[in-house]
Amino acid sequence: MGRRPVTFFFTIILGLAAALSTAAFAETPPPSHSPDIPVRDGDIIFHRSLTQQAAAIAAATHSEFTHMGVIFIEDGKPYVYEAVQPVGKAPLDEWIKRGDKEHYVIKRLKDPSKLDTVALKKEVTTMLGKNYDWLFEWSDDSIYCSELVWKGYERASGIKLGELRTLKDLDLSHAAVQKILKERYGDKVPYEMEVICPCDVFSSTLLETVETK
Repeated sequence: MGRRPVTFFFTIILGLAAALSTAAFAETPPPSHSPDIPVRDGDIIFHRSLTQQAAAIAAATHSEFTHMGVIFIEDGKPYVYEAVQPVGKAPLDEWIKRGDKEHYVIKRLKDPSKLDTVALKKEVTTMLGKNYDWLFEWSDDSIYCSELVWKGYERASGIKLGELRTLKDLDLSHAAVQKILKERYGDKVPYEMEVICPCDVFSSTLLETVETK
C-alpha cells in the first residue's frame, strides 16, 4: 500500500515523457530532400549525376554540377523536366536521389516577375520525347540538359542564363574528356561549336539560391 504513490508518480512521469517525445517527433520538419520543398514553377535544380560522362563534364567545366533541370508543379507535386534519354520529367524527390550523395542546389530568378512560366513550360514541353544530344549540338533535333533550360528561358521570356561559349573554351585536357571527344567526334572535334554548360547557368547573376543540401 505504501509503494502505490511512488509507482503512480513514475507512471505519470513516463507518460508525460512519451507524450513530449511524440510531440517533438511530430514537429520535426521534413528532410531537405522531401518533395515538400517550397519550390515554384520555373525553379532550376542542379546536381552531379552518376552517369558515365559526369566525370568528363566536371573536368571540362571545373564544376561539381553536371546535370540540371527545370521544376514545374503539377497536381500539387513538383516535377523536374530534364534532358535525359529521352527528354522527360521525374518527380523531384526521385530526381534528387539520382544525384551524387543526393546533393543539390535550387536557384530562382532574382526578379521572378520577368519570367512567363506558362510560356516556359510550353517551350520545355515541346522538347519532351526528343533524344538526348550526345554531341552537344546547338539544334532542336536532340537536346542536352543545360540547352533545354537555356532555350526555354530565352524563348519564353528573352532571358539568357549565361553566355554561350565554344567547345574550345572548355578544359579539354583531362583524359576522361579526351576519351569522350574521341568516341563521339573521332578526328573531327568541332572546337568552334557553341555550347552552354550547367555551370554557365549556375553562375548567372540573374539567379539566386533558394535551397541547397
